[in-house]
Amino acid sequence: MPSLLDDSPTNAAEFTVTELSGSIRRTVEDAFGNVRVRGEISGYRGPHSSGHAYFSLKDDKARIEAVIWKGVFSRLKYRPEEGMEVIATGKVTTYAGSSKYQIVIEALEPAGAGALMALIEERRRKLAAEGLFDEARKQLLPYMPMVIGVVTSPTGAVIRDILHRIEDRFPVHVIVWPVRVQGDTSGDEVARAIAGFNAFEKGGPIRRPDLIIVARGGGSLEDLWGFNDEAVVRAAAQSDIPLISAVGHETDWTLIDHASDRRAPTPTGAAEMAVPVKADLEAHVATLAARLKSAQSRTLDRRREALRGLARALPTLDSVLALPRQRLDRSAQSLGRALELNTANRRRRFEQQAARVTPIALVSAIREKHQQVRDKIARMDRVQERRLDALKSRLERHAQILASVPRRLTDTQGRGRERLTDLVRRTDNALTLMLDQRKRGLAAQARMLQSLSYQSVLGRGYAVIRDSDRKVLARAAEVDAGTMIAIEFADGEVSALASSDQSISAPKKQPRAKAAKPKEPGQGSLF
Repeated sequence: MPSLLDDSPTNAAEFTVTELSGSIRRTVEDAFGNVRVRGEISGYRGPHSSGHAYFSLKDDKARIEAVIWKGVFSRLKYRPEEGMEVIATGKVTTYAGSSKYQIVIEALEPAGAGALMALIEERRRKLAAEGLFDEARKQLLPYMPMVIGVVTSPTGAVIRDILHRIEDRFPVHVIVWPVRVQGDTSGDEVARAIAGFNAFEKGGPIRRPDLIIVARGGGSLEDLWGFNDEAVVRAAAQSDIPLISAVGHETDWTLIDHASDRRAPTPTGAAEMAVPVKADLEAHVATLAARLKSAQSRTLDRRREALRGLARALPTLDSVLALPRQRLDRSAQSLGRALELNTANRRRRFEQQAARVTPIALVSAIREKHQQVRDKIARMDRVQERRLDALKSRLERHAQILASVPRRLTDTQGRGRERLTDLVRRTDNALTLMLDQRKRGLAAQARMLQSLSYQSVLGRGYAVIRDSDRKVLARAAEVDAGTMIAIEFADGEVSALASSDQSISAPKKQPRAKAAKPKEPGQGSLF
């Protein structure tokens, strides 16, 4: 509320900056609570990290700041794009932080069909520049798919037309991925469905489709807008499974039609592209079977005629065996005479050899063999004698060598004994020197230990207190009343019972013979 100053020269109310800004804001919001503004989007860089979107709306003469809050942005049917002409519905308000006024947009739509077509064309050029519409990326459709995935609404007439057409042509397994084919979330659902079919594993519980059909019935440009979504186009272009787009009627074109591997004019046409006609295939197979059977018959007839011609060119069995038979007959005729002549020749040669064998010849042969044996024995005796002589000479040489060995051993033993004596002497000297050094070091360490030991402190009237576990007690707080403690003095150790009563005077010490005070050792030299 404005405040009046008593010393003000005028009666005009003074406002604070916050009060003035709030008043202006209420005035603007009351006057422009709900407006529709037409303009071109400028400065749009996508949603902020907070989820809100900030940009401007302008025309050829003016400019106004605009903001779309996160909750409204997620529900927009058409997302803002740079340079897009739109009609924005919302309310005008002010931003006190910078003294600006802005429109808070609650709804956004393109400014007419011409703007939508311009937006589609701009998006088409952008995606085409990335190569998403290239023919080289498109895949061939399988001739006979076993499983077909259909992305469409499960309640519309489109899915029934597709299933009916597939059933008539070639019944195969069909998997339907239900999506919304119209509305704000249509594009995202279709993109996720295409990616979901591609994510199926081969050999998994649900068989991966061999072909995908994205289908929707006809409608206006706004109704088909979800299939112009950039996410849908990218999902179709990146699909590893061949994809047929059947969106709208034959005259309706969307951006998914450019990215798909094949465009069908209608959903029914997509089903016809997907599978062949089973009856036509059966007729074609029957025709091919008949042609194959006829070709086999003709081939067999040709092979039979060729075999008969080759058989006529072959000679008969009698003509082949005639010459061997003649040779056999001639050989049989001459075999008896040949055997008689061979026997006579063998008998004649035997008689000639028998005439040469006489007792005198045998005796002379035996004597000759005996002489050869005696000669060999004499040669062996001479060789043995030479070997024995050689061995005797080698033994004599070894005996001479062995006779000289004791003398050498005696000399070697003398030298070794002298060397051993010298080593023993040097070892004794070294051990004596080492022991002296160790004794001096040990004495120095003993003196150091004695000077640093707590027992030297006990000799000056101090004592060490320990508990029953032999743990040293350094403070009175560590001693519990009623526990036994051990007190170590310089000349021994005594036990005592701890008490918490400080008023009890210590008992008088009984006189005893004064022990001879041990002489305190000096510190000594550390060296």
